[in-house]
Amino acid sequence: MITEEKRGRKYHAYLYEKGKRVRGSLGTRSRDMALRLIHKLETAIVEGQNSCLWGELQTLLPSRTYKNFSDYAGVKPKQLPTWEDLKTGFSVFREQRVKLGKLAQSTSDRYEVTIREFGDFLAAESVTLLEDINRPLVERFKVWRVERINKKKHSRGATGLVLDAAILHRVFSFAVENEMVLKNPVRMEGRPGENPKNGAEPFTASQLSNMRKHAGPDLLMFLLLRWTGLRGVDAVKLTWSEVHFDRAEIERVTQKRKKRVVLPIHTELLFALEVERERLKSLPSAHVLLNPATGTRMTRPRLYQRMLALGKRAGVAGAHPHRFRDTLAVDMLSRGASPYDVAKMLGDTIDTVEKHYTPFVKELRERVRNILETGTGIEEAAKISSESRPNVPRKPS
Repeated sequence: MITEEKRGRKYHAYLYEKGKRVRGSLGTRSRDMALRLIHKLETAIVEGQNSCLWGELQTLLPSRTYKNFSDYAGVKPKQLPTWEDLKTGFSVFREQRVKLGKLAQSTSDRYEVTIREFGDFLAAESVTLLEDINRPLVERFKVWRVERINKKKHSRGATGLVLDAAILHRVFSFAVENEMVLKNPVRMEGRPGENPKNGAEPFTASQLSNMRKHAGPDLLMFLLLRWTGLRGVDAVKLTWSEVHFDRAEIERVTQKRKKRVVLPIHTELLFALEVERERLKSLPSAHVLLNPATGTRMTRPRLYQRMLALGKRAGVAGAHPHRFRDTLAVDMLSRGASPYDVAKMLGDTIDTVEKHYTPFVKELRERVRNILETGTGIEEAAKISSESRPNVPRKPS
């Protein structure tokens, strides 16, 4: 049994049992508070080292008193979660999501880049515990990360940081869900993929013409991207079984959104595909795009590099594969296709098409201007109606 005794201005707790003496200040001048603390201590000791009261007592008692009584009860110090613990747990979570088809392997790989970079930053800051990772620290990481991104040859600057922040926010959301931290210390920097200042970056007609002239061995890659708008990962994974020559269509489930797209094959692309099929006589399971330099399967990084090199030969800066997607979307809208048609072609949502492509099509803006200038609006309609209404004389009162 624990007894209380007032020493000086504060109460102390004393426990004498089996030749052992445990004591310590309760840190209070109130006898009522002292008795409540002693009651909690007695209950925690009876319940044993796994009692949930130990966590509460750790915050209520002076540290030396808590240590004396918790040691007596055999309470083991709780291990605080570290960044390595979170990294390991999130890695297992990602693997499960990939196996369930809920997360693309390429997305998981991109997560790993940000996690590795943040780990390097924490090592430089000598931070290991999650409780030491707060918002000011994360904001310093963002500055550090942008500097590293800008040192790269093909820097994405702030847009790369947006994605890093989103990934790191998801990692710490996992930590919150698993009670490793109380709150998420990462502030988002916008939604990945959004670029309100620049929006779509379609090629001009002259740029497309110059690249077609300088394509050389990269012609099939150029035409496939130009006339399908496939993302780079879908272009390099396209197999001959997905190319249906009998109906001149490509049918594929996109990797990012898992949407089935059926793409009509443009005549220019169809001819190039037929020539390539006859040249290689490949099996249906073989990939359509091969690396001209090695004859092996094309990879996404190599596709990116070869398109940049093609753009350089043609005098077109920044000719990365995604710009062909922008080009097809804007081209279709300019020809009169609806956002619905473009969304179906790209395997995207109508909202995405309207947000990223429609505002940057000059022809659409001119069409709206023409409607406003020549059409009959509500003011004109009211004026015409009033002029055509017959004047009926009023009856004398």
